[in-house]
Amino acid sequence: MSLNYRTALATCLLAGSPFLVQPATAAQAGDWLLKVGATQVRPGSDNGDVLGGTVDLDVDDNIQPGISLTWMATDRIGIELLGALPFEHDISSHALGGRIATTKHLPPTLSVQYHFLPAAAVQPYVGVGVNYTRFFGTDTTGALNGSRLVLDDSFGLAGQVGVQVPVNDGWFINADVRYIDIDTDVHLNSSRIGTANIDPWVTTVGFGLAF
Repeated sequence: MSLNYRTALATCLLAGSPFLVQPATAAQAGDWLLKVGATQVRPGSDNGDVLGGTVDLDVDDNIQPGISLTWMATDRIGIELLGALPFEHDISSHALGGRIATTKHLPPTLSVQYHFLPAAAVQPYVGVGVNYTRFFGTDTTGALNGSRLVLDDSFGLAGQVGVQVPVNDGWFINADVRYIDIDTDVHLNSSRIGTANIDPWVTTVGFGLAF
């Protein structure tokens, strides 16, 4: 089952609706917000090419349980760390006849958020931050079977838009979408052969608790 980042983004845009007027719990300075849910990493449609442009790359989607922890420095400013279980992706190439590798990665992301309406019934926010992605467990198959493929770790910027909807007693529903700049150098049998541009949309839908 696939998450659609457009759906989450549409939810965020509902924050301006005048019809959403149910009572809300305000986020306050010093609060911690713990969020859990389903997180999808959806790489861009074009993941670059290697070997002088002769071999195209395509990285597929993956969904894993996600978790984040936010500290509210003020009623409106939050600092959030995103985490998840390791994501696993197939890497394919049309030029090489299909799937050529699988890889795993962890993409912790630290963001500074601005919460526009901390006391509203629907609470939109935006964030900007930095991502570190560690690739590991890369195995080759198909045309590259028996070769050694390595993806370098990556640093990049991340942008975020999200919304929280309070329920009661500190509980709330959360949806957010991030765009993360993930570019990794690709090495085959110890030789650098190019760069893969992952650049995913990362969508999380779940619930949280303020305490």
